[in-house]
Amino acid sequence: MIIHIFLYIPAIEHIPTQLFDFDQKYDLTYCQYSYSNSRRAFCFLLKRQNPKSLLLNAFSQINMPAQSGFRSLNIGVVGGGIGGLSTAIALRRAGHRVTIYERADYAGEVGASVSCAANGTKWLHEWDVPVEKADPVILKKLIRRDWKTGEPDSIYDLDDYEEKWGHVYNMFHRQYMHAMLMDSAIAEPEKPGVPAKLLVNHKCSGLDIETGTITFENGNTAVHDVVIGADGIGSAIRSLIGIKVERRAANASCLHANVDTEEAVKLGMVDYSQNSALEYWGGLDTHYKIVLSPCNGGKLLSYYCFFPRDKGDYSNQAWGAQATVEELLAPFPDLDPQVYRHLSIGKDIAPWRLWIHEPYPYWQKGYACVLGDAAHPMMPDQSQGACMAIEDAAALGIIFSDKHFNGDVQEALKVYEQVRKPRATRVQAAAAKARENINERIGFSSNTNSAVYKVSDEKAKLTIEEMNAYDMHDDVLNHYAQIRGVS
Repeated sequence: MIIHIFLYIPAIEHIPTQLFDFDQKYDLTYCQYSYSNSRRAFCFLLKRQNPKSLLLNAFSQINMPAQSGFRSLNIGVVGGGIGGLSTAIALRRAGHRVTIYERADYAGEVGASVSCAANGTKWLHEWDVPVEKADPVILKKLIRRDWKTGEPDSIYDLDDYEEKWGHVYNMFHRQYMHAMLMDSAIAEPEKPGVPAKLLVNHKCSGLDIETGTITFENGNTAVHDVVIGADGIGSAIRSLIGIKVERRAANASCLHANVDTEEAVKLGMVDYSQNSALEYWGGLDTHYKIVLSPCNGGKLLSYYCFFPRDKGDYSNQAWGAQATVEELLAPFPDLDPQVYRHLSIGKDIAPWRLWIHEPYPYWQKGYACVLGDAAHPMMPDQSQGACMAIEDAAALGIIFSDKHFNGDVQEALKVYEQVRKPRATRVQAAAAKARENINERIGFSSNTNSAVYKVSDEKAKLTIEEMNAYDMHDDVLNHYAQIRGVS
């Protein structure tokens, strides 16, 4: 297979030595056949099948000359969840000093499983995050089952997933993932950059976007070169930079529950952990759907149970509210008996508030921006919420690196919005579609031979290929080339 790659890079006499190690690792040969002051073309001949993203990633790791005007910034990140910690890791590694402000006593996250496909996992590896510490389940399949019988009617195999995309599909428990990211953000002084600081009991109440001054309810203030709002769907920073939220309640409600695998097996129930799969019941032209996500090495099964809102409206339920097993079971009298039995021993049952947000008109203003759920809250039905937050963080790390950042913060934030907003908005819309039809979900959208396959628009559907083949380094490079007039 031959791949031609055109890159905007500084003029250099020879191919960097890093590529020679790279060609041995991935079994390829290459030649440089033309270049100008800033544009260079390479031809790669792959001796075996490998994804193009592996080649492009080699260039992202080349030690290019630092951008003139680069300076280390003092950055404030409001919010200590997955997006905030990922941002701290990326910006720490880019050479900046980061302080994380968390509203609560402890910046811990609780609750459910977190899906991290290859487009998220790749950044964890690029940042040298010790993924194994979080004891993830590596997914091998997506299984869609008949609502009443539990028999599989659509299976999307992920056995060659790592070979195709360079990284596995991880399923984490949120608490374990949070602890893993926390260590890489504020601990591990041997890692690149200065460890981030974490300040708890700092609930943001005000922001001057021109001076970077944050005011907190505890009376403290802080001044930063950049302020990043990673403070979730109820973001204070989003409001403080003037974004008006337009939203509507979804037509479905959701209750989440955890099931202990060992307990289920002792009671003679099916051991779903053996499948290493995301499993679904229902979801075809109906608001009834059960999603099973294994995590903690399969020791915990995380269930998401969707049903029509008129069967139970939790859209205005307070955060942290609990529900009963009776409430969990009530909407599903005709559900597959095997999974119904699992739900009957569910614990930590809690409602998820489902609101569909219209895309926000902008993500940045002055010296502040938002990311993750603060920028693009989405339905959970594409399992891409965490990945999109991680991608946001990765974009900021690249944009504020010495390869691109010339000291102009507002230019950098504009590039961040230009790079991230179209992709995240597309995923946001696709998640809303998948809420109504499971075939729109990444993976199932490529399973065209399934007897139950049907999507609204074959050309517009979101695919696993689109998500995982995307190269952010190249995207950022091209945006800067356009802005700075490089051809």
